[in-house]
Amino acid sequence: MKKVLIVRLSSMGDIIFHIPLANILKKNGYEVGWVVSEKGYELLKNNPCTDKVYLVPAKKWKKCWFNILNFFEYLKILSEIRKEKYDIVLDCQQMFKSLIWTIFSGAKRRIITKYAREFSQLGANEIIKDIKFNFNKHVVYHNLKYAKYLGLNTDEIKFTLPEASQKVKNYIDGLLADVDRSKPLVVIAPATTREMKHWDENNWRVLVDNLKESCSLIFTGVEEDRPLLESIGADKGLNLCGKTNLEALCELFSRVDLVMAPDSGSAHLARASNKPAVIAIFTCTPPAWYGPFGDKKYVSINGGLKCQPCAARTNCPNEGEKCKLCTKNPPPEKILNIVKNLLNFSTADT
Repeated sequence: MKKVLIVRLSSMGDIIFHIPLANILKKNGYEVGWVVSEKGYELLKNNPCTDKVYLVPAKKWKKCWFNILNFFEYLKILSEIRKEKYDIVLDCQQMFKSLIWTIFSGAKRRIITKYAREFSQLGANEIIKDIKFNFNKHVVYHNLKYAKYLGLNTDEIKFTLPEASQKVKNYIDGLLADVDRSKPLVVIAPATTREMKHWDENNWRVLVDNLKESCSLIFTGVEEDRPLLESIGADKGLNLCGKTNLEALCELFSRVDLVMAPDSGSAHLARASNKPAVIAIFTCTPPAWYGPFGDKKYVSINGGLKCQPCAARTNCPNEGEKCKLCTKNPPPEKILNIVKNLLNFSTADT
């Protein structure tokens, strides 16, 4: 059995978008290892798509990078990787931080693409050149270039997540004990790490007011998101702000009918759970590239503005009335119509 090592340290969404690649490798008889940082570790530990997961504590290292203890920890992890004698390493991060794992992995074949950045091609000895970006096609297809390069069939695209422990299942049972299950269970997860990816708060409020009678609303987010959740009307449903870690969130999503979120880890996690419909509302990033993968019950939508997508990380490049116009679109009425179609209830129900 050949062994392959995937180097993809972050972010959560990008890790989820590489899980189909790992599953194809597994299906074709490879033993799969994965080098990942903190945010993705819980997604991959005990995930059937991997055999070994190497945790890189990047967040801790970043606080005091030039630290001899960090260097020794790096050498220890690297030693564990080299003991496995991987035949192939796939640098899917394609940045300097992945180069230091790829080049010293001990693998005979070290594969990267021509689009690699930050001199990361120096860590590889094979470069995939016969590819091109197509932002109208999902990034999952782009990630499968590694499998195609290895001569593997990529027709089956499969997302997997670790099964929740019984303790977590019982915990979610308790959180949902008083939820009205005669109505569709709808999760609203409005927050993400980049302000430019947030949909307008007033739009969320309109949506909440229109769905509060016909759906059992559940609000999720980390503790820092509490002001946002309270602003959009989390009191009109079950407010789970700060009450769900990653494992609990996966289990929650596997029990609901619909998840609504911006372009965020929550949207991608909901899709990977394979159970709920997902509506992802996009502002500055491309929905065709980063939306929830699939069709029918997986919807990615933006306002259809000429300036979209701009990929702005902090400040809107437009000024005046057009500044942050993408965050106000599409209007909540359009999202409401999509919800009605996905959940199969009529206008009279809202």
